[in-house]
Parts: sequence; structure tokens; C-alpha cells
Amino acid sequence: MAFKGLSPINYGGREVWPLIEGGKGVSASNHASSGAWAAAGGIGTVSAVNADSYDAEGKIVPQVYDALTRKERHEQLIRYAIDGATEQVKRAHEIADGQGAININVLWEMGGAQQVLEGVLENTPGMIAGVTCGAGMPYKLAEIAQRHNVSYLPIISSARAFRALWKRSYSKVPELMAAVVYEDPWLAGGHNGLSNAEDPTKPEDPYPRVKALRETMRAEGVSEDVVIVMAGGVWFLREWNDWIDNPELGKIAFQFGTRPLLTEESPIPQEWKDMLRRVDEGEILLHKFSPTGFYSSAVKNPFLYDLIHRSERQIPIFKRGEQEGTIPLADEGKAKNFWVSPDDRPKAQEWMAKGFTEALKTPDGTAVFVTPDSRDTIRKDQQDCMGCLSHCLFSSWKDHDDYTTGRLADPRSFCIQKTLQDIAHGGPVDENLAFAGHSAYRFKQDPFYSNNFTPSVKQLVDRILTGD
Repeated sequence: MAFKGLSPINYGGREVWPLIEGGKGVSASNHASSGAWAAAGGIGTVSAVNADSYDAEGKIVPQVYDALTRKERHEQLIRYAIDGATEQVKRAHEIADGQGAININVLWEMGGAQQVLEGVLENTPGMIAGVTCGAGMPYKLAEIAQRHNVSYLPIISSARAFRALWKRSYSKVPELMAAVVYEDPWLAGGHNGLSNAEDPTKPEDPYPRVKALRETMRAEGVSEDVVIVMAGGVWFLREWNDWIDNPELGKIAFQFGTRPLLTEESPIPQEWKDMLRRVDEGEILLHKFSPTGFYSSAVKNPFLYDLIHRSERQIPIFKRGEQEGTIPLADEGKAKNFWVSPDDRPKAQEWMAKGFTEALKTPDGTAVFVTPDSRDTIRKDQQDCMGCLSHCLFSSWKDHDDYTTGRLADPRSFCIQKTLQDIAHGGPVDENLAFAGHSAYRFKQDPFYSNNFTPSVKQLVDRILTGD
């Protein structure tokens, strides 16, 4: 069946292709990529998650957190975030030169999300067409968009989540809701919106889920002009032919998050781009190590394997007399205060004999066993917390009230700000978290990228429009 082709849509007061560049947080989508995407006639997305600022010479300003308290470091983080995203939007707007449209992307669960969003929108009047926002339940998105007269595009992963947000908030500002982004929880890269009702190991076909979303939107009286954006797993548009001009689904647009990583304008370091060309099918893992508590998808690399193995070296621990039949883990040192089941003690002793001598308590009444070096890194990262999330499992930070979640910091997780900043700015790809969608293996298979070809954003958008 021949590829139907796409028709332009009206967005932000002009005609654009229904092709959206997915916003990838912490400097993986910046002005260069999003400005070029808009210049090619699509909707470019600047990530407003701890974006880079520049000095007078145009060099990236390192984000240094030297304040003494977490709360003060959090305030530094918000200033960096507003300054960085403002700069990125201004530069993207200039590159776009009146073509396409520029959106910004924020995570509702990032620390100070509302403050950052308000700050950036105040600084860039008339430059931003819309705000995409997910990672949580962004119920205040509509009122913020209304204050600044921009469109909003909530990111959801099910019809049920949309309905809850619509009833609570979006129904009050329906005229500014330009689109609803359906981000497939099994296919998209980065953080995913899997609910407790869904099985991470059993992917569901997106078509019935998006059909249910449109049915819910229609039942709630949402205008047919509100586009549904399919995000996650989109590579060749010809594979989505039956979605285009389909009355069951209504108006559809497509979001590309992974493919724009491998372009000339993509700001990610060359080592990361090279790694994407080597990824095989099945090498993207949907996992739950993120300090957000959400599932997320990243490349299986030594960084991720370290987290997998750390959680495997885990046993329940008790206080003396708390559980019948338990015995001390060891006769001396700190370990003598950890009481364990007789079946678990030999396992722990074996790990300790291999150098994983440090038992770190988790919030779930267990301990994980790590090396002294690993323990020191975990402790330092927890102490250096700069409050990049609204709630952080790893450091027990919370961005309001008493600034603590009240739970024990979780050594099975990691500092997400540290690793994403490092990989985006040239740190080793094997030693950091490398987010990617589950279609990343297709770089290796797609003839477009053969002989190490790296397209410009314009070449990529033109290629996508052919169905390939």
C-alpha cells in the first residue's frame, strides 16, 4: 500500500507539518536541534529541563552548586533552569526564522517545575507556541498556559489519565489545549507513564489505546481540532499509514524523540551518537531505577548493569529480636547489628567475600551490598543533592514544605541530574544513563544511516515525509 503522505496542520497561527521533535531533558534537545526542526517546517521542542546557558564567549556555563544547604542549591538550580531555557528559546526562535513552531518541554515532577515554567514564559513572550508536559499529573498546566496565552499539550499514557486531568483542570481552559500527546509507555524513551494496572513486560498495541483516548475526548466534548500526537516507537511513517486520515482516531501528528538524536544539529556528544549506531534490538531496557519512581527506558550499558546487579545483591534485614529465627550477619563490625534469615547469610557472606563489603539500608527493610568505593559515591551524591526533582527517592529530597520525603534515602537509585548532565556534556557513555526509545536499534538497520551518514535536521524531516 502506497504511503498516503501527510497534510500540514494549523498550529500557532501558521501551517506546519504534523511532525514534532520530542523534547529530551538536560541538554539533549536544545536550540540547535529544535530551531532547525522548526525551520524545516515542523514543531521543534526546546527542553526546559536544566538547559544550558552561555557566557560572553558563547561557551556553556558549568552548573556549579556551591551553596551549603539543599534548599539554597535548589534555588541555584531554578535560576540556572530559567536562564538556560530562556537562552535556548531565544536562539531556537532566531534559527526558526518564522518557520514552523517552537514548543518547550517540562517535566511536572522536576524540582520547581511551576516556577521554571512561569519564568521562561515571562522571559520569552511571543516565541513559544506551546508547552508539552508530562512525568506526573500536570493539572496546573492549563492555568499557567492561560496566564501566558500559549497552547498546552499534556503528555499522557492512557485515556484514563487524560480523563482525570480533563475533569480536574483542562475542561476549564479547553481553547488552549492544542494537542494531547499519547506517549506509549512501552516504546518511548526516557520516563514512561506505566500505571500500576499495566504490566511492564507485556506491551500493548498503541492503536486501541489511542482509539480509546479519542473516544474519551469525544465523550468529554473536546474539539475534533485537538490533535492526538503519537509518541514512542515512531520511525517510518509508512508503518503508521492506517493511522493517517483515519476517522476513528481523528487528527493525528507524530513525535520523533530518538531519530533527531543522530543529526548534524543534535547537541549530544559524538561518542553518544556513535553508540546509537551500535544498539541492537532488545538493548533498551524498561527499568525502575529512576529516583522519580517512574519506569524509564535507557540503553543497557555498564551504568545500568551496575544498578541491576546492585539490586540483585539484596536481602531483608531485621533488628535483633524483630523476627523469629534470624541470626546476626557477622560477629563483629556494623554487620553484627543486621539480623538476617539463616538462608540469606551465606549469600551475603559470598558477596562480602567478593568485595561488596558495605551493606546499605533501603527504605523497604532490605540491605544492598556494594563496594566501599560505590558506597562513598552514593553517599557523596546524596549529600550533594541540588533538588532537581519534586520528590527524589535517591536523596529523600522534596521541593516544598519541610524539604524531605520522610523516607530513608534509597541506595538502589542514583543522582539523575549528575548523570544526565555528564553524558550530555561529553562524559563517558558507558558510565552514565543513556536514555533512548525502544526503536533505537533501527539506526543500525536503516539504510539512510549507512556508511556513517549523519543527516541534517532538514534532510531527516524531508526523509520522514517520504514515509521513510
